[in-house]
Amino acid sequence: MAVVMIGIDPHKGSHTAVALAAVETRLGQIRVRASAAQVENLRAWAASWTERIWAIEGATGLGRLLAQQLLAAGEQVLDVQPKLAARVRLLNTGTVNKNDPNDARSVAVAAMRSPNIRAVAVEDHASVMKLWVRRHRDLSRTRNRIVCRLHAILCDLVAGGFPKQLSAIQATAVLETIDPIDAVGEARLELAHELLEDLRRVDEQRRAAKRRLAKIVAASGTTVSQVYGAGPVVTATVIGDVGAISRFPTRDHFAAYNGTAPIEASSGNRTIHRLSRRGNRHLNHAIHMAAVSQISHHGTAGRGYYLRKIDQGMAPKSALRALKRKISDSLYARMIADARRAARHLNQGGPGGQTGNDSASSATGSHPEPALRTSHSRTATNSKSSRAYKPSPAPTKARRRTA
Repeated sequence: MAVVMIGIDPHKGSHTAVALAAVETRLGQIRVRASAAQVENLRAWAASWTERIWAIEGATGLGRLLAQQLLAAGEQVLDVQPKLAARVRLLNTGTVNKNDPNDARSVAVAAMRSPNIRAVAVEDHASVMKLWVRRHRDLSRTRNRIVCRLHAILCDLVAGGFPKQLSAIQATAVLETIDPIDAVGEARLELAHELLEDLRRVDEQRRAAKRRLAKIVAASGTTVSQVYGAGPVVTATVIGDVGAISRFPTRDHFAAYNGTAPIEASSGNRTIHRLSRRGNRHLNHAIHMAAVSQISHHGTAGRGYYLRKIDQGMAPKSALRALKRKISDSLYARMIADARRAARHLNQGGPGGQTGNDSASSATGSHPEPALRTSHSRTATNSKSSRAYKPSPAPTKARRRTA
């Protein structure tokens, strides 16, 4: 019997499912309420098709709960990106109305035609990391809003306001020196004190979330945290957003996913590569923070690599992008090594060895000095690149001061 593909368009209050045969003929459709019996109702409806696969649009988003419930019931579930289903509707011949049954059919067709549809897996520690990283990110945004409001209030209380980055301790010292002269000034001062209390509360919540992330990262046993600049938040962001590293065949695919690989914008005889704005921006920001941390600390391999690129004629931003690509390659190598170690642990029943972890934790990681592609920078090198490289004396002096 041919496999039946069942596409599901999930919503908050209901789910619409459409079953398609191998030749994309509609076999049936159903709409169930989003309730505790949603899985039982769907399985009872699809009981006549013993060979079936479920394709859910956004199985990591709105359809996460339904996908995990079907997976726990022993069903095979695929995750269809909304963009793929939208392309099916766009390229469909004839007039197709925009409704839930047609959307579910588009999901099923996309799952049948696309060769690289990701299968939904049981949630693990990566999902836990992603959850708490999102919590830390939300708290950080809330803190920024509170600080901006506090700055605005201080501009009305103090001439010139507070020109620097504001912390709870600094805000307390400033507010203690303010003596309002009228009722409006007293109201502004009271509001500033309330904002200060909110800032203290959010700061404590951010610290608690970071401590929780540090425990989760340590319990996972990952080696990603050994990359210089990858603290608990950066490590959890990388692992949480990447999930299974096996879905990236090469480090180039991983770089394209996180936005550190340049995109080609060539025309005619001109070959041009420009900065990529694609990819996972959360992951790109995490890599950016690791690169900035390496550049700002003397004696790190990342800073030395950054200075060498500048001496070769690269602009600072181009050198930073090249360093981010190196960090991306290092992260990929470490996650591949962690995945192989976990596979050996499952197959042999022991910890096993670990590859890719015998080098210093730096931007280069398991690839100490690989050649960098010329397409990694938008800026063409000038005449300095033709001269022999001479080490810059700045890192040596910095290391001497550190010692």
